[in-house]
Amino acid sequence: MTEFRHPPLQPGWIDRPHESLELGDLPLESGEVIRDFRLSYVTHGQPDADRSNVVLALSAIGSTHHRLDAWIGPGRALDPARHCIVAVDAIGNGLTTSPSTSRSQRGLAFPRFTIRDMVESQRRLVDHLGIERLQAVVGASMGGMQALQWGVSHPQRMARIVAMVPMARTTAWSVAVNAASRAALMADPGWPDGTVTRGWDGWVAVMQVLAGRTPAALEADGTDPAAVPGMLAERAEAMRSSGVQAVDWIYQTYAYDAHDVAATPGCDGTFAGALGRIAAPTLILAADNDLYNPIAAARAAAAAIPRARYVEIPSPEGHMAASFRRAEDVAFVDRTMQEFFAGRP
Repeated sequence: MTEFRHPPLQPGWIDRPHESLELGDLPLESGEVIRDFRLSYVTHGQPDADRSNVVLALSAIGSTHHRLDAWIGPGRALDPARHCIVAVDAIGNGLTTSPSTSRSQRGLAFPRFTIRDMVESQRRLVDHLGIERLQAVVGASMGGMQALQWGVSHPQRMARIVAMVPMARTTAWSVAVNAASRAALMADPGWPDGTVTRGWDGWVAVMQVLAGRTPAALEADGTDPAAVPGMLAERAEAMRSSGVQAVDWIYQTYAYDAHDVAATPGCDGTFAGALGRIAAPTLILAADNDLYNPIAAARAAAAAIPRARYVEIPSPEGHMAASFRRAEDVAFVDRTMQEFFAGRP
């Protein structure tokens, strides 16, 4: 069994009753097992009688089921009046079973897992809910990576896929960014046996600014260079008080770094062959200045998917273009998703 620990609600998050599915032992593709595995999720809206209106919403690295809340609500792309949105917490995010919450495999005793292991846990949830075919699978960042993996692993089980700022195979640049974030956390005197504190300062600089945003974004914000150290210190303190555990982030980065759809069992071992299995119409949204998941990765995935539509988000925000940060970006993504769901070009 695991303990439940929800981070403090943030502006724009939708508070919904939490649900969970106890899966017992979850076998991993490595051959190891996560014991006493529990998958956390929330639902928005109700399923149709034939359960054909269910959208699976997937969380990004270090985030929770709130990751897509900007596009959930009346009149939005993910409208609970039309869709039943099942928003799932990925393995290792602190809500679904994680290194920080496991009682029998706590901390570094926890087995490493992969993006495909995340998808397998979600597939078990979808089966448990009696859903034969999802209306859509939607995700941003690592959620987009999971969405594309869903299309490769289970090509007949969704009508559409939306992947925002994704990769289908992790780039060397993205691995370097993750390695820098891990180095910041693991250099803390509290790692691995105590609570990481000072390590969040370096982590924030890497993930929330240097990779998460862009020079143009700070310029557009009118950020005063003299105010940057204070801004970083404030964000680091917010991370320390959020309850997020460094070990969970580190394990999710290992899954992120190792991802390659070409390694999917049953595929021919090639990138193009794996993505060529995706049968559903697929919308890929990317930002041309993404400093975490380089845009070339999104373009390459779109080029290899038979029924892909590729759209660039006109934003200075880079990786965070697919987030709550700018109302203009939220509106652009929402409009593009609604057109895609309606079948319009």
